[in-house]
Amino acid sequence: MIKKVVVLRIALVGHGKMGGALLTQWCSVAERYLPDTKFFVIDPANDDSRSAKADRVDYLREPPATDECRFDLVIVAVKPQVVAEVLPDYASRLSPDGFVASIAAGCSIERLQALSGGAAVVRVMPNLPSAIGAGVSGLCADDRATDAQRALIERLMAAAGSTMWVADEDMLDRLTAVAGSGPGYVFEIARNYVDAATALGFSPEDARQMVLGTMAGTIAMAQASESSLEELRTSVTSKNGTTAAGLDALNGDGALGERFGDTLTAAYDRAVELR
Repeated sequence: MIKKVVVLRIALVGHGKMGGALLTQWCSVAERYLPDTKFFVIDPANDDSRSAKADRVDYLREPPATDECRFDLVIVAVKPQVVAEVLPDYASRLSPDGFVASIAAGCSIERLQALSGGAAVVRVMPNLPSAIGAGVSGLCADDRATDAQRALIERLMAAAGSTMWVADEDMLDRLTAVAGSGPGYVFEIARNYVDAATALGFSPEDARQMVLGTMAGTIAMAQASESSLEELRTSVTSKNGTTAAGLDALNGDGALGERFGDTLTAAYDRAVELR
């Protein structure tokens, strides 16, 4: 007897920068980690030329005309202000065991549930490095989400980097302040670091190479080590040496630590305002 292959149907509603980046990662691992999966990318900006580029993806400008096309998962990747316009139509096309996942910032689980007719909901907060498979994504599910649904969205987001489940939406807002907005902080630190190296006499190109290489190597070393960050910092800091002098200028008065605290608090407060 031939076993019938069940194809998992996933609708990606919206194909902007983050939605497109995630789709790229999902397609890159689909053969190994997401077998028998079909993506339906629905966005008015889609053009017909895309259809030939990926055999696992159908690019559509609007939902399939037939009601027979039911989705196991609808991923909302549109701007928060248009979620209310689009989600009800797609939620009506969920399979009996289907659920909704949203990467729309500031759109609460309660609101998503109301717009989807009471379907199970998972909110996802990816960050920018997800575009290269090195992201950190926060996940928060309502109490209706099953273990199988949680496992599916976790498997999808793991294709874009590491994942972290949080207990509630307040913790998701806190994660947003740390990881979601975090790449912006790192880029700003790197930018100032490069500017300072340039002012020290290096060309902008050499300064960028040194700074980004130093940051990448240092982070890789920290990730590979079981030592605390304080221990690693101490290991490279000789008493009265150059690193000690630099660190004293950087954070000898604790101002850097205070500034980071203020940074995360400001981002968290704004996330709360957007709920």
